Amino acid sequence: MTALTASGLAKSYGDRRLFANVAVQLSPGLRVALVGGNGTGKTTLLEILVGITEPDEGTVGRPQSAEIGYLPQDLVDSAGGTVIEQVMAGAGAVARLAEQLAGLERRLGGLGEDHDAVLAEYGEAQARFEQLGGYALESEAAKVLAGLGFSPADSQRPVREMSGGWRMRVALARLMVAQPDVLILDEPTNHLDVDSVAWLEQRLAAWPGALLFVSHDRDFIDTVANRVMELAEGTALAYTGGFAEFVVAREERLARIEAAAARQAREVARVERFVERFRYKATKARQVQSRVKTLEKLDRIAIPSKAELNTRFAFAEPPRSSRVVVELADATIGYDPGAEPVVSGATLAVERGQTVALVGPNGAGKTTLLRLILGELDPDQGTAHLGANVKVAAFHQHQADELDGSKRAIEVFSAGIDPGRRNLRTVLGAFGFAGEAADRRVSELSGGERTRLALARTMIEPVNLIVLDEPTNHLDLPSCDVLEDALSAYPGTVLLVTHDRHLIRSVADAIIEVRNGRAVWHYGVDEAVLAPPLLGPPGPDLEGSAGDEPRQRGGNARVERRRASAQQRQTTGKQKRQLDRLERDYEAANAEVDDLLRRLGDPEIYDRPEEVHALATAHEAAAQRAATLLARWEAAVEALE
Repeated sequence: MTALTASGLAKSYGDRRLFANVAVQLSPGLRVALVGGNGTGKTTLLEILVGITEPDEGTVGRPQSAEIGYLPQDLVDSAGGTVIEQVMAGAGAVARLAEQLAGLERRLGGLGEDHDAVLAEYGEAQARFEQLGGYALESEAAKVLAGLGFSPADSQRPVREMSGGWRMRVALARLMVAQPDVLILDEPTNHLDVDSVAWLEQRLAAWPGALLFVSHDRDFIDTVANRVMELAEGTALAYTGGFAEFVVAREERLARIEAAAARQAREVARVERFVERFRYKATKARQVQSRVKTLEKLDRIAIPSKAELNTRFAFAEPPRSSRVVVELADATIGYDPGAEPVVSGATLAVERGQTVALVGPNGAGKTTLLRLILGELDPDQGTAHLGANVKVAAFHQHQADELDGSKRAIEVFSAGIDPGRRNLRTVLGAFGFAGEAADRRVSELSGGERTRLALARTMIEPVNLIVLDEPTNHLDLPSCDVLEDALSAYPGTVLLVTHDRHLIRSVADAIIEVRNGRAVWHYGVDEAVLAPPLLGPPGPDLEGSAGDEPRQRGGNARVERRRASAQQRQTTGKQKRQLDRLERDYEAANAEVDDLLRRLGDPEIYDRPEEVHALATAHEAAAQRAATLLARWEAAVEALE
């Protein structure tokens, strides 16, 4: 049974057309990830499907019997009651039966009631309540809340007292318990930590109803989705499978379009040559006019733009800091005297040029540890200090909201920055603001674009330590790629708090796991840290203690094996990236050789000896370049094997 359908959807804002002719079909067991660049209309499409926004064209079919649950990116209002009350209230018929039973119980204790009739009604309601699993409802709600990072004590807290991020979690928990027929989620992982993301993706991967969600988290999409829908080029295209299958299928589709466009271009060029050659010959006039009309009516094949980064980042060389940029020695910190410390016995050292990711559940102390490192808090015990000549720039979660909306993007980006030999417009273009986009007002930018601009402004600062707190929130997938490339190119030191496991794997040299009052250093990227056991009892202590100096754990054979394994993964990852680059370069060089050969095969060109000589010289150079790249690619394959 199809739970929701839509066809022919189109939406515009002023002269700007977001999308047209979009079709959606959601049925039980179908889990669709909606992807696309910032500003392509993903949130607008979700709002049309749930009935918040009306389309300019097209229809949406929502069966009356189908219950639709929707989680927006931002909550408009804050519900009353406690956390557990709000979550259980989402259980629909079960929650209504619970209220009915409570009312009947009050009537049974009252005077002047027909107790037999009330008792009979109570029995029927109780049987229905039990049939719908009502007595397991509170247990299920507690389980969902635990999975989303709430402690048992949190369940009795008033929702209004909580921050926006935690209220979003309450709304998500309510939907999980309600289990609507159609679940629509807009960036559900934005306010979650690594543990909660891992729990949520396992929960949604087994979702029995229809699911449509927007996410920039590749791992999350791969685990949950069995179909990907991309909003691009003003329409929607569906691909079967997860994110990995989507990337392959999209590349194959683009390759087919490019091949068709190339064939069309060759045919157009042939016809244009004919027209140009015989334009003034009376005997060919009819044929010339026929071909001119054919060209005018031809529907040219448009090649979709690829959201790949080709511009190199031009970061200025940061001022040189000491070798040790951050050092904690048996550092303990807490907020309330006499209470359990937030982080205790932390000993670690971050060295110049490293990118270190901080992971752990929300509330475990990641932000506290960052504030300790930056000198905003003093340790209760031990020491914490930055190295000599360390200059810091920090990005926090709400920084994008603080940008001056009246200024242009290039003005915000370049304010107070000495460009040196760099062209700041070129650098800003690398962050996705090329050409006229650099002159757009901040107030005209989408949330993701403002986040990207704020990140660019932070990273262009002439500093040697950058601290990023959840930088991927509200970014689309292409913007996450921009951030990944920027971090890979950045020559300084980076401390990164993020729940994006793909980003951590791509850029991190080490992980600091903040959990249960401890800060534990892990060399490389340990998958066990990124995907902790779900809802299981606490495991044994991780190897080494928070008070162990990472460089002094060489005596532990298991740690050495893990360190060697991490280093091997890093080396292998670099080799694979190098192999991919060589393959792309070889394919480009080979395509150039083929193109030059095709041009040399045109008989008409031999009337122009100078052009023939130039093409032959270019062909020889391109063939030599292709041969060199092929040899390097084969050597890289052998090294990887």
